[in-house]
Amino acid sequence: MRKLLDSIYLGAAWLAALCMVGVLTMVLLSVLGRLLHFHVPGTDAYAGYAMAGAGFMALAHTLKRGEHIRVTLIIGRLGGRTRQGMELWALSVGMLLAALFAWFSWRLAWQSHSFHDISTSSDATPLWIPQLFMAVGTTVLWLALLDDWVLALRGRRTQPTDGDTRHE
Repeated sequence: MRKLLDSIYLGAAWLAALCMVGVLTMVLLSVLGRLLHFHVPGTDAYAGYAMAGAGFMALAHTLKRGEHIRVTLIIGRLGGRTRQGMELWALSVGMLLAALFAWFSWRLAWQSHSFHDISTSSDATPLWIPQLFMAVGTTVLWLALLDDWVLALRGRRTQPTDGDTRHE
């Protein structure tokens, strides 16, 4: 099960990296278009879609690597059961928020598909396509939070030390 979950997080990170390549491609195409006097419509919109996709698809991998911003002022001073309780509480709140975000992201993508909603830019992209990145990314984030919650419950969740991030 551990290998499957880690593969899901890594796969999402690779999709985020591909989205970043997409951003680069769109920006370079736009710059070259200005220099060589040609125009490719929609490059700004596609760069925006790719940037949003990169952000959402990288959420779970970033969490699992311990690279999310953490405020450890209080929890860093706790130990034992108290610390575990606070970790479980924080992870529970995170799971709830990620679940709500995922639910409403999937709902938005479904509604955009149902209503044939398209971008108002010159690209006229069906909006459910870029919205899928948000829905998948938040769902994988929820899964990663659930994974960390189970690990914290079992007392197996490793924490980055102050100033360090966890690199596995």
